Amino acid sequence: MVKEIEKVMPVVHLATVVPISKTVGANRIVPAIAIPHPLGDPTVNLKAEKQLRKDLIEKGLAALETSIDEQTVF
Repeated sequence: MVKEIEKVMPVVHLATVVPISKTVGANRIVPAIAIPHPLGDPTVNLKAEKQLRKDLIEKGLAALETSIDEQTVF
């Protein structure tokens, strides 16, 4: 499915398990935090968690803007 979406628009896969993302053919892969909390960390304070989320989203947006020729982990 990733390959079909990529024909129309670039896609970023925020992944908790990068090898699985590679196996399914995701082209732009951004490692996430952990399986139960991919975009957060409940062990840190709210301000730190908001910054963590912001950083991940910014990394994903930068990945969308990046021209690639092969699978890339950002």
